[in-house]
Amino acid sequence: MIGYHWRGYPNPGTVSAVISQVDEKDFYKVRLAKFRIGDIVRHRIYPFRGVIYDVDPVFSSTEEWWESIPADVRPKKDQPFYHLYAENAQGPYNAYVSEQNLLLDETEEPVSHPQIDETFSGLEDGLYVLDPRQSH
Repeated sequence: MIGYHWRGYPNPGTVSAVISQVDEKDFYKVRLAKFRIGDIVRHRIYPFRGVIYDVDPVFSSTEEWWESIPADVRPKKDQPFYHLYAENAQGPYNAYVSEQNLLLDETEEPVSHPQIDETFSGLEDGLYVLDPRQSH
């Protein structure tokens, strides 16, 4: 049986949401997500970091967005992609990043993004806690 676990912690609400996004024929091809909602991550190449607020089991943005990435650094589509409340030196923004390009941010410093309070109730031990009023 396939399942989604984030570093050993099952997240049933997210599991059903993620599984519902996958076509039946592709169900067994989906990889396990390495990161979980609320994790603070950083890009492995570019200077930005953020908090994960959603995950797609495979690429699900537009083909235009995909083609805008230079071919020599374009990630594969068949991996989890994460939605981030991100920040860099210019300020906050939302990012969509492949799993291969993310690393855990070990600083445990909070992320400064105005939408964090809409999704999370706080920061505990380096992890943003999903607001229980949010259905994901």
